[in-house]
Amino acid sequence: MTLLKLADAIAIAMGLLLIVNQLPEFNSKSTIVVALLAIGTFNILAELFGVYRKWNGIAFTRELFTLLMSWGTTLVLLKALGLFTVYSTELSTPALSIWLFITPIFALSVRVLYRWYSRMMIEKGYNVRSFAIVGCNDLGIQLARNVKKTPSLGLKLLGYYDDRPEERTTELPDDVEKQLGKIEDLVVAAKAGEVQVVFITLPMRAEARIRSVIQELADTTASVYIVPDLFVFQLLNSRWSDIEGVPVVSVFENPLFGVDGIVKRILDLGIATAALLVTAIPMAMIALGVKLTSKGPILFKQKRYGLDGREIDVWKFRSMKVCENGAKVTQAKKNDSRLTPIGGFLRKSSLDELPQIFNVLAGRMSLVGPRPHANAHNEFYRTQIDGYMLRHKVKPGMTGLAQVNGCRGETETLDKMEKRVFFDHQYIREWSIWLDIKIILKTFTVVFSRQNAY
Repeated sequence: MTLLKLADAIAIAMGLLLIVNQLPEFNSKSTIVVALLAIGTFNILAELFGVYRKWNGIAFTRELFTLLMSWGTTLVLLKALGLFTVYSTELSTPALSIWLFITPIFALSVRVLYRWYSRMMIEKGYNVRSFAIVGCNDLGIQLARNVKKTPSLGLKLLGYYDDRPEERTTELPDDVEKQLGKIEDLVVAAKAGEVQVVFITLPMRAEARIRSVIQELADTTASVYIVPDLFVFQLLNSRWSDIEGVPVVSVFENPLFGVDGIVKRILDLGIATAALLVTAIPMAMIALGVKLTSKGPILFKQKRYGLDGREIDVWKFRSMKVCENGAKVTQAKKNDSRLTPIGGFLRKSSLDELPQIFNVLAGRMSLVGPRPHANAHNEFYRTQIDGYMLRHKVKPGMTGLAQVNGCRGETETLDKMEKRVFFDHQYIREWSIWLDIKIILKTFTVVFSRQNAY
């Protein structure tokens, strides 16, 4: 990682050098000071964002994201510094704008070359380690497949070792290597240097067997890993942590910790603010239309569950003649007689949801997340669907993964709600800022199709 740090410092300096050549008014006498400030600030932020962690086996997009976040934050801090110091010319908006795009090009080019070189060396047989799996089971099979899909790890599977009789082990599919023998055979291979890495995928209830395997492998130089069979649980967001050296693993957790939460909030504020500017006049016209066509309030406020199940008020343009907000709430149906004269149009076009922009700006909702249901529906479905309340581990959204996958409209059957919850859980497990952007873009197609909207 020292080479990458050096490459990033060179990239920052090269970007600054180009700015000096492109902007004649730039005071080049102070560029050394500015460059040192930028390099120092970036290095601190890069450590916080995890830029220099080991990226083997992790998607390049995640490395790209952390790099861009670190560099963007660096320039924001430098701009703030320029406003109050003598470096205002060097840290002008035009200079920073050019610097913002130039430096990542150099830095990312180095990383692309580094990944290409590492992959090429692995393909030629360099830096490759042989690994074995203890336990012929579904977890071991899945692990082998995941490693195979991640060649950058530089791991080559020898096979499986298991002391259990054949009838108690899982039949290995054709796309993975067959069982090689018993645990004692593995120990012999490890002592001979034929196995460098061992993954133990035995079930956690087999503590005595796991201890025995570890004790036998302690007489070898192989690296040993225990792969917990957490798949027996309904994992929502799994991550390792420790409390004063005691390792803990989450089963149900909010994925939006630290930087991820900040980035999502910035995206919410940016898009919601722009949306408010664009829709201010249309919302005023809709409000007038609601007021002139039916008796009652313009806005409909309903109690719903927000983050961690805390109750929030969700705003919508009133589209019905009733405002149900109690222990019983009847879902909207096709050709619902409760609709106001313009209520059907508002619901089909999703324009009734526009006031939720204010919920997003206030931080009670997000642009993307599980759609909030009426409290009465929450209380009913939490008793019918396992893990239903886990959808509240993130903020509710104006749109969500379920909605762009056809789960929109009335949920008159339990199957339909179960499908929604499935996508809500998938969203929480697989969240990324890119997934949010993809859902936002896809939402426009869904809204224009007006499918299941009534």
